[in-house]
Amino acid sequence: MIKSIAHVTAYVINQDEALDFYTNKLGFEIGDDMVVEGGFRWLTVYPASQPQLQLVLAELKEGPMFSEDTAARIKSLVEEGALGVGVFETEDCHKTYEELLAKGVEFIQPPTEQLYGIEAMGKDNSGNWFSLTQPKK
Repeated sequence: MIKSIAHVTAYVINQDEALDFYTNKLGFEIGDDMVVEGGFRWLTVYPASQPQLQLVLAELKEGPMFSEDTAARIKSLVEEGALGVGVFETEDCHKTYEELLAKGVEFIQPPTEQLYGIEAMGKDNSGNWFSLTQPKK
């Protein structure tokens, strides 16, 4: 029986640049950074308060997962902003939004009241969108 989700994947254009973004701008920690068989780089990050769920920063290139054509098509979708990495929860959306904005994080929607709380919509340096959400109490 499946007991939990350990990893989710974000497809990125450049792993080193994505690592810099997620650690230095969003404040994530490095989980694993290793090259496995076939030259595939396994790179994960996670919020310090949640090490049990890690985000795999998977570079879009030909390799064990994708043909060259498939990697190029997914890369195009990422760059267009058509893919998202998920919802990042915060205790204070307005404060976190201002902190991330000051670090150069691009937002496509400022903090806005929603039925479920306060949400801002940002983009990582590859083009993936993410929701920065303060849940309603």
